[in-house]
Amino acid sequence: MDAFLHWIGFGSASPVASGGIIGYAKAGSVPSVTAGLLFGGLADLGAYQLSRDLRNIWVFLATPGTLAGIMGMRFHHSGKCMPAGLVAGASLLMVPHLGISVLNRSRQ
Repeated sequence: MDAFLHWIGFGSASPVASGGIIGYAKAGSVPSVTAGLLFGGLADLGAYQLSRDLRNIWVFLATPGTLAGIMGMRFHHSGKCMPAGLVAGASLLMVPHLGISVLNRSRQ
């Protein structure tokens, strides 16, 4: 299962970055493209670090946690499921999964 974890990070980086680019293309939103590329890049970096050393999970764990918080607040204020609710929900599901993986790894 540990080998699968970094693929989750690589898989989440692409839609986050793509969403930022789509936000810019549709609405000309510079904050969307900036945040999308930043968080997509951080998810990639975290996944890369995790693929090299399974104990190096902090960037990988902090990225969806931060993204869940930011997009959760946006969802709360706007009530729009796309993209804020979807990204917040997906990120929120990743955090406990990653946390459980860290706890299981520390017991071994």
